[in-house]
Amino acid sequence: MVLPRAVVFGEALTDLVQGAPGQWQGYPGGAPWNVARALSRLGVASAFAGSVSTDSLGDEIARQSQAAGLDMGFLQRVDRDPLVAIVPSSRPPRYFFAGEADLFFDPALLPPGWIEPVEVCHFSCISLARQPLGERLVKLAEQARDAGKRISFDPNWRNLMDSHYREQTFPTMTALADMIKLSDEDLRHIYPGLSEHQALDELRALNPMAEILFTRGEHGMLLHTPDSQYEQPAIPVTVGDTVGAGDACMAGWLASQLLGIGEVRDRLRFAAACASLSCRHAGAHAPTLADVNDLLKTITLQS
Repeated sequence: MVLPRAVVFGEALTDLVQGAPGQWQGYPGGAPWNVARALSRLGVASAFAGSVSTDSLGDEIARQSQAAGLDMGFLQRVDRDPLVAIVPSSRPPRYFFAGEADLFFDPALLPPGWIEPVEVCHFSCISLARQPLGERLVKLAEQARDAGKRISFDPNWRNLMDSHYREQTFPTMTALADMIKLSDEDLRHIYPGLSEHQALDELRALNPMAEILFTRGEHGMLLHTPDSQYEQPAIPVTVGDTVGAGDACMAGWLASQLLGIGEVRDRLRFAAACASLSCRHAGAHAPTLADVNDLLKTITLQS
């Protein structure tokens, strides 16, 4: 049995998206679950730690989790209403959340000794803003950090993040993290009224030692380390949509280190390739390691 090297904590949900008026389509998703699934498909032994409903929506999340190779011992099933993101419009984005299954995740039900083989624990998105789940996850992050595990954090801003999140949860998680990823949109919401440079300075003040991966969509990404800065252009592809591209990028950044890619610039190219491959597909697509290597080879041959 291969024990997980990475555990992703948070929500898994069903996105109910309206395309044409009155036409709805459901997709399993949720930023943490997307990251966990992508990590596993990239060849990193991984687990998603969260709770989902016992109905057909939860069944589909469990089925796709197993198909992706996630360690199923971390997925909890609860007889509660499923968490659903209802998306009446994606352009401009409009969404709201319903359900409660995610809130009943119980850290006491994690596999015995789970933390020993784990190298990285990742936290993100609305799970940290929905109580009492958010407080449980912050405590888990603190315990994992005390146990010497690396902490990864992606705020993945959503409209239900309130003043408690902004003033307490976000600073606490930022200070705990070894790796922080956030987008230009996240930065605008978390630090309204500040320039990009000013906002990044505020973020750096909360944690002078973290790696900060700052993504800018089609304009690529910047990596800020304590003593250097690196830039990675976006890898151009034919775009289906950008749903889940940030999650694929996050998974690629984490996986690149766990897969032993040593050079920072190579790790950034790997993460960028993951994001671009996700954009080729509708919905939150999780690329495989073979897909990423093929795209990187194509880029090398073209350069």
